[in-house]
Amino acid sequence: MNTADTTENTEKKTSALPAKKVSDSETHQLHVVIHPDINGFGRLFGGRLLEWIDEVAGATARRHCGRDATTVAIDNLYFKSGAYLNDIIVLIGKVTHVGHTSMEVRVDTYREEQDGTRHPINRAYFVMVAMGDDGKPTPVPDLILENDGERMEWDNAIKRRELRLVRKKEGF
Repeated sequence: MNTADTTENTEKKTSALPAKKVSDSETHQLHVVIHPDINGFGRLFGGRLLEWIDEVAGATARRHCGRDATTVAIDNLYFKSGAYLNDIIVLIGKVTHVGHTSMEVRVDTYREEQDGTRHPINRAYFVMVAMGDDGKPTPVPDLILENDGERMEWDNAIKRRELRLVRKKEGF
């Protein structure tokens, strides 16, 4: 699939930067839950997990655009289950959509058992903006979509963007 096909549902854009595949910027990070990560109920602090997710989203965006990126919005931060002391936490980030200067990054978080089995504990979508040397937003590469799952994520990202725009008009 060429990059022009990836933007058929949004405004046409052409970047002077070489387009990248979703897999080019996929980012994995592991953490072991230790005592400073635990809240008074013996579970992983939600804020600590949010910090880790933000780091993965930023690293994923940077890998895609080759520049620093800043968080603009967080969508759909939903905690499905908890994590506890000594649990291994696996975070996986992927770019799901790109605009002119922004990228949507999906971060999935899992608790990994000793046998390697993973249980989902969180999914979040972050909107990241690439920052130029002047501290202003700068263009990002197009995204090459290679399969139906990636195309579905792209289409869903457009719907999330439309909802964000409605919420912005409503003052949220």
